[in-house]
Amino acid sequence: MSVVVMGKKQRTRWTKKRIATAFLALVMLFLILTSVYGANKPLPKGLSFAGELHEGEVEFLTDMTYPGADGETVYEHGIFEQVHDMIEEAEEFVLLDMFLFNDEYERSTEYPNVSGDLVDMLIEKKETDPNMEIIVITDPINTFYGSYYPESLKSLEAAGIRLVMTDLSELRDSNPAFSGVWRAGIEWLGNSEDSGWLPNPFSPDSPDGTVRSYLSLLNFKANHRKVLVTEKEGLVTSANPHDASAHHSNIAFTLKGVVLKDLVESEKAVALMSGADEQWFERVVISEEAMNASSSDTRVQLITEGKIRETLIEELALTEEGDTVYLGAFYLSDRLVIEGLKEASERGAHVRVILDANKDAFGREKNGVPNRPVASELVHDSAGRLEVKWYNTQGEQFHTKLVHVERQEESIVIGGSSNFTKRNLGDLNLETNVKVVANRDADVMQDVKTYFDTIWMNEEAQFTIGYEEFADESTTTRFLYRFQEWSGLSTF
Repeated sequence: MSVVVMGKKQRTRWTKKRIATAFLALVMLFLILTSVYGANKPLPKGLSFAGELHEGEVEFLTDMTYPGADGETVYEHGIFEQVHDMIEEAEEFVLLDMFLFNDEYERSTEYPNVSGDLVDMLIEKKETDPNMEIIVITDPINTFYGSYYPESLKSLEAAGIRLVMTDLSELRDSNPAFSGVWRAGIEWLGNSEDSGWLPNPFSPDSPDGTVRSYLSLLNFKANHRKVLVTEKEGLVTSANPHDASAHHSNIAFTLKGVVLKDLVESEKAVALMSGADEQWFERVVISEEAMNASSSDTRVQLITEGKIRETLIEELALTEEGDTVYLGAFYLSDRLVIEGLKEASERGAHVRVILDANKDAFGREKNGVPNRPVASELVHDSAGRLEVKWYNTQGEQFHTKLVHVERQEESIVIGGSSNFTKRNLGDLNLETNVKVVANRDADVMQDVKTYFDTIWMNEEAQFTIGYEEFADESTTTRFLYRFQEWSGLSTF
C-alpha cells in the first residue's frame, strides 16, 4: 500500500483550481438564471392586452405595389394619405407610435420622403396650434440604439412635441442566449452619441455606430407597433413611415368607437413604461362623437402582443369544412400558427396563404428564411390541400400581416403590425392588431375578401406567382428556420 502526499505548492495549485472552477460555475449559473428570468420576466402593466368586442366603425385600407401590363411598376398607396388627413383634422391631440421612422437606407435607389413629410406635418400642426398635445412614441432603432440622435427627432422635440423612446429593457428577452450576458454586464456600460466608428448597418450616409449599439442590436427586440390615434379616429397598420419602406405592400384599419379608448390606454402603457409623464395624457381624450360611432353589424377588438396569437389560434381552431381562410404575411414562422393552418385544412377548410418570398431587404438579398421552408412544410404536410402563393414583389416587400376567416354567416379579420412569428406573437416585441367580427356581407369584410381574391386570382394583374417559383425543400434551410425560431437567434 502506497500513500501519496501532496506538497505545499501542489496543494496550493489544486486549491486555486477548485476556486477558479467554482467561480466559473457560479458565473455560468448566474448567466443562465439571468437568461431564464429575462425570457420569462413579468410583463409591464398594460401589455399583452385583449379588450372587449365593441361595436364600431371600421374601414380597410391597402397599399399595393405590383407590375403593370406595360411593364412599369404600379403603386396604389393611400395609407399615409389617411395618416396625414387624420393629423390635419385633429383638434385636441395626436398620439403616434411608429417602429421605423427615418430616412435611412442604402442610397442607390430613391424613395418617397415618407418620414420627412410626416415630421414636417407634425411640426406644422404644433406650430399652428401650440396647445395641441402631440405625443410620438418610437423605437431606439431610429437612433441605432443610442449611437446618434437624428435631426428629424431633434426637430420634433424642438417644436414642443413629446417624444418617447421606448425602453426595450422592460420587455422580455427574445434572444436569451445573448441577452443573459447583456443584462449581466454590458447593459450597464452606457453609450455615447456621436462616438461611433463602425459602419452604420442601415445606411452608409448615416453616422457610424458604436460597439455597444451593435451589441444592443443583438437583443433582437423592438417596439414594432404602428398606431395613430386622435380624438376623432384611430388607425392600426402594418406600414412604417420609413422612406425605404415606402413601396412595400401594406394594410391598415381606421377605427371609430369605444375601441379608441382601449387604443389610447394601450399606448399610454408603453409611454409610462418608458418614462413618460402621466400628465401628458390628461388631454388625450376621445370625443363623444367618436366614442358613440358604431355599426350594428361590425364589432372590433384591440389585441396586443401575445393576445394576438391566442386570438388567432382560437379562430383557426373554430374553422370547419366549407370555411375559407386567407393569410397574407411578410413573415410566417410561429409553430402554433403553422399547426393551426394545417389542422384547419385537415378539417376541410379551404386555406390559402400568400407570402413574401423573403428575397429582398432594402437592396440586400435574403435567403428565403423563414417563409420558403415554411411554405414547403405547409404544401407537403397537407398533400397540396393547403395552397401557397408568393406575392410578386419587384424589389419591395409584401409587408402585409392579415388573416381573413370566412364562415357561413360570420367573418373574422385579424390584422395590424404583427408578423406571424414567435418574436411578434410570443409576448416579446410590442405589437398592436385588431380583430374585426362582422356579417360576411358587411362592407369591411367584402373589402378584405376582394383584396385577397384580387391578388390570388390575378385577373387584373400578376399580383402573385405560384409556389413552385420559390419552392425550397432543402433540409438545411428547414433546420435553419426551426433553430432560429426556437433559439431567437434571428431577425424575424
